[in-house]
Amino acid sequence: MASQAGPKPPKSSYGPSTDVQEFHDVLKSSKRILALCGAGLSAASGLGTFRGAGGMWRNHKATTLATPEAFERDPGLVWLFYSYRRHMALKAKPNAGHYALVEMSKKMGSFITMTQNVDGLSQRAEHPREQLKLLHGSLFDIKCFNCDYIQLNNFEDPFHPLLAISSDEDARLAPSANNVQATAAYLDPNVGTSTVNPDDLPHCPSCKTGLLRPGVVWFGESLPEDTLAEIDQFILEDKMDLMLVIGTTATVYPAASYVNQAKRRGARVAVVNMDGLDGELGAASNLRRGDFLFQGDAAKILPEILKPVIGELKIPEVEGV
Repeated sequence: MASQAGPKPPKSSYGPSTDVQEFHDVLKSSKRILALCGAGLSAASGLGTFRGAGGMWRNHKATTLATPEAFERDPGLVWLFYSYRRHMALKAKPNAGHYALVEMSKKMGSFITMTQNVDGLSQRAEHPREQLKLLHGSLFDIKCFNCDYIQLNNFEDPFHPLLAISSDEDARLAPSANNVQATAAYLDPNVGTSTVNPDDLPHCPSCKTGLLRPGVVWFGESLPEDTLAEIDQFILEDKMDLMLVIGTTATVYPAASYVNQAKRRGARVAVVNMDGLDGELGAASNLRRGDFLFQGDAAKILPEILKPVIGELKIPEVEGV
């Protein structure tokens, strides 16, 4: 009599699995899923980082532009910088990764996407806002510098006629073409520039006195408390089944903490990145048996691994904004 075959060995005997079918089985049994996204999600859309060598951008130290103090000192320069970022983001289009997450949100009420990206691509893919948590704000939300006024999803380009800018060679963006003075601007953020008269910049329609500003979280500012509270409530209200870490090293607070919180609530972790185990995984570095690691472009991987829920992904035509 022929002996019966023993039990089928697990697809991954140690460390994270790369088996798509194994992930499909886990996905189909998952009820509550949290996704954390970073710049890698938008890589296929062709967006740059706007930071050159040494953290410089057009002779400006990037960290001295993205602060409330910089806006108080020279709101015109800061607005030109962000107006150009808005312009470049609007030239990009949401990719298949964005649309895969949108479809997951439509099919699963208990699926939340947290993003560290400010590029507005998820919103333009029509990601349900109540299931999209913007950790760092958005280039396309407009806030008042003085009061609580906020306008969501303003995709006008330019936001204001004086802020029309389509090239980073615009003379208004450089303190000086002279290397000595450019170095001085790097070392001293108080170096003067000639940009836009603050009186001519758009003012708040609510309080009438405050200047409008980009709705991003600047260095030195707190992350949106209501957003953090909503995420905490989602994690704590029940068992977590799955945590997706997409295109991010998950090293910055609070993003890093969410991976560990989800794991403590029972979630398996699935990482999607370009570098695999050779890259920096941050809070997702302790992948174990039962977790997953998919190396490659998130725009190609997400539609495939999420197929049991979203089906064959159909990407709509996106008109120019």
